Amino acid sequence: MKRRRLLTLSCRLALAGAGLSALPAAHGQPSFSVSAEQLQQAVARRFPLRYPVGKLLDLTLQAPRLRLLPELNRLAAEMAVQAAGPALRRSYSGSFDVDFALRYEASDQTVRAYQLRVKALNFPDLAPGPSELLKAYGPALAEQALQEVVLHQLRPQDLALPDAMGLQPGSITVTDKGLVIDFVNKAP
Repeated sequence: MKRRRLLTLSCRLALAGAGLSALPAAHGQPSFSVSAEQLQQAVARRFPLRYPVGKLLDLTLQAPRLRLLPELNRLAAEMAVQAAGPALRRSYSGSFDVDFALRYEASDQTVRAYQLRVKALNFPDLAPGPSELLKAYGPALAEQALQEVVLHQLRPQDLALPDAMGLQPGSITVTDKGLVIDFVNKAP
């Protein structure tokens, strides 16, 4: 009788140990991945955007093409820009090139762009005078277009298991395939 109980207990302990080692949490904190395609789709929903600059010209920004910069833990965005209006007499095509970091906003469970840096603003066919005017407005325009833009929103089902484990989104890492959002222990 004792022998049977001991054997049963040993089997149960072995099975329980095998089950625990198969759980992802037993090997480290869970994480959540967002693909580059998901990021591109989310940002494309906001564009095109039109910005009037006084009554002199209008700037229209097309949806940016996102690039992953894992070595910098940032994203880059290149946007086609159309400038037109009375000050220019015709329409000119150009481009913006910016990069930005990412942060998690707990109030609405979103991943957002921040720490925006304008790398270049090019209007190759535009005369120097109007080109300088556009370069002066460039950083403000880029900030309006992309600062705090939502790149992904976590759904309740994405957060259910980590929340039950006492975890919350923490660091965001840019990889060559997209983003990895690590979960960390909730603050007491």
